[in-house]
Amino acid sequence: VQLQASGGGLVEAGGSLRLSCAASGLIFSSVHMGWYRQAPGKQRELVAGISSIGTTTYADPVTGRFTISRDNAENTVYLRMNSLRPEDTGIYYCATRYGSQDYWGQGTQVTVSS
Repeated sequence: VQLQASGGGLVEAGGSLRLSCAASGLIFSSVHMGWYRQAPGKQRELVAGISSIGTTTYADPVTGRFTISRDNAENTVYLRMNSLRPEDTGIYYCATRYGSQDYWGQGTQVTVSS
């Protein structure tokens, strides 16, 4: 299983980014996918998740600003991030559990300037 995250960058507060995570080596349509982030000096935290049938969940700080979606035909999960804030800065990782094992992408850096 491989997860390849992309789409991070430097953006001003109030701006938007869309992260992508391309998955391979698994039956993508059958798995729950999640986006996590790790800010400097902090623990990794769940940002958003999407089930195999498209049910979504969000952490409180991002509710209403971030949208997670998936394209099973493209084996890709997305994270649309609007109204970005400096506190959204961090490394964003996609992840899944497949065959009782957790898999993580390599992370993509998001930096929001004030």
